[in-house]
Amino acid sequence: MSDSPSQEQRELWTRVRARLKAAMGEDVFTSWFARLELEEIVDDLVHLSAPTRFLCSWVQSNYADRIVETFRNDLPEIGRLTVSMRVNGQARTRIAPVVETPSEAPAASPSTAPVPAQTPAMPRLVRDGAKNGDALSGSAIDPRMTFETFVAGGANEMAFGVARQIANAAINNAVTFNPVYIHSTVGLGKSHLLNAIAHAVSEADPSKNIVYLTADHFMYHFINAVQRQSALGFKEWLRRVDLLLIDDMQFLQGKSATEFGHTLGALLTGAKQVVVAADAPPRDLEMLDDRVKSRLSGGLVVPISTFDMDLRRAIVQRRADQATARFGMHFPVPVLDYIARAVISHGRDLDGAVNRLVAANQLTGELITVPLAEKTLADLIRSRDAKRVRIEDILKAVSRHYKVPRNELLSARRSRDVVRPRQIAMYLAKALTSRSLPEIGRRFGGRDHTTVLHSVRKVEQMIKDDIELGQEIELLKRMLEE
Repeated sequence: MSDSPSQEQRELWTRVRARLKAAMGEDVFTSWFARLELEEIVDDLVHLSAPTRFLCSWVQSNYADRIVETFRNDLPEIGRLTVSMRVNGQARTRIAPVVETPSEAPAASPSTAPVPAQTPAMPRLVRDGAKNGDALSGSAIDPRMTFETFVAGGANEMAFGVARQIANAAINNAVTFNPVYIHSTVGLGKSHLLNAIAHAVSEADPSKNIVYLTADHFMYHFINAVQRQSALGFKEWLRRVDLLLIDDMQFLQGKSATEFGHTLGALLTGAKQVVVAADAPPRDLEMLDDRVKSRLSGGLVVPISTFDMDLRRAIVQRRADQATARFGMHFPVPVLDYIARAVISHGRDLDGAVNRLVAANQLTGELITVPLAEKTLADLIRSRDAKRVRIEDILKAVSRHYKVPRNELLSARRSRDVVRPRQIAMYLAKALTSRSLPEIGRRFGGRDHTTVLHSVRKVEQMIKDDIELGQEIELLKRMLEE
C-alpha cells in the first residue's frame, strides 16, 4: 500500500469537502472539517486524520454518519469512518485491508500476521484490540453501544430487557423469542440495542458466528454477490450464522427484500436467533411480502415509545458524567434539568446537546451555564414544536389525496395520473424530512437519487407556474405537519 492516498482518492476527498462546506456552511466547516486530512480508503472504511485528540473525538462522535453519507454519493460501498490524530504531521499506522478467512480454516495463533489475499468473498470486521478470532461479520459495530452505556427507562425498558434476554440465551446456545422485531422513530436506541447484543455475545463466546448488517449493507453485499456470480455462497454464509441482526429494515428494497425473506425462513427453521430493527411495525413495510410480514409479526414485536422527562434526564446525566470523566468540566444540575426539559426530540439530540456544551467549554473556556445552553442549543429547542414527518406519512397522505394506491406510487408505472402524485410525494419527502436523496429514492421503489432530484425540481417549477397546484401542495404540507 502506498504512503499517501491515490490521486483518485484525493480528488474524491476534494469533492466531499466541497459538499460538506455547501451543506454545513462556512463557519461549521471551518470549525470542524477544514483541518481534516484523508489518509486512505480501505474496502468500506474511510481513514481521516486531525491535529488534536479533541477534534478526532468530536468529528467521530458528531459527524461520522454525515461524512460517510457524503462519501457514499461517489462510493456506495463506504460504511465506516475512523479519525486518528496526527503527530508531527504523521497519522498513526495505516489500516491494512481486512482479510476474510474461510470458516473451515483453523484459527491462526495470535502471533500470526494476516496474509494479503484477493478480494474477500464476504465482509468481515475485526474490532480494534480484538483477540484473533473475535470478529463480527458485516457492518461496523460501534464500540460505545453496549448494555452498560444504554440508559433504560419506562419508554424502552421492555426492549432493553428483551435484548438482554436474547444475548444471555445466545451465549447459552438457546433461543427465546424468535424473531424479535424492535421498532421506533429515529434516535430512540434501536441500533444501540442491536450493537449491544452483538457485543455481549461476542465477548462471552468469540466462537459465535454473529452477523450485524444494516439494510444498506445487506443490499450491497447481495447485489455484489449476484454480480460476481457468488450469490449461492452469500446465501450459505448468512444461513450458517448463530445470530443475525438486521438494522434499518425499512430501507430494504427489491430482490434483496426477497432474499431476506428466504434467509429469515431458513434461520427460523434452523432455530437460529434473528433480531430486526426498523422505524415502523412489520405491517407497514410494503417492500416485504405478506409471508415475511407474518413471520416477523409472529415473533416478538417490541415498540420503543417517545422518551418521558425522567428518561431524558437520566440520559443527560449519564452523558454529562461521561464528559466530566473525560474532559473534567462541571455540569450544574440546572443545566442538566434545562436540557432534559427543552430537548424533547430523541436520544441523539440529547447526546448532541451535551456534546455541544462540551465543545463550547473546550473551545472558548466559557463555564457551562443555562444561558450558554440556551444560546448553544437554540436550534434543537426550536425544533421541539415541529412534528417529525416520516416518508410513510407522506405516502399515505398523497395516496389518499390523489386517490392513487400506495403501491402504485412505488411502482414503475409512468402514466400521468401516477407520475405527478409520485413526484409530489418525493418533493414533500425532500421538503419535510431529513432524508437524503438516495434514501428517498430507496423508499420510492429503489429509484436513483437523480430521479428524486428531477422530481423535486419539476414540482418546484410546477408550483411557480401553477398557483392552484402550489396551494394544493401547501395544504398537503400543513396536513402532514399538524
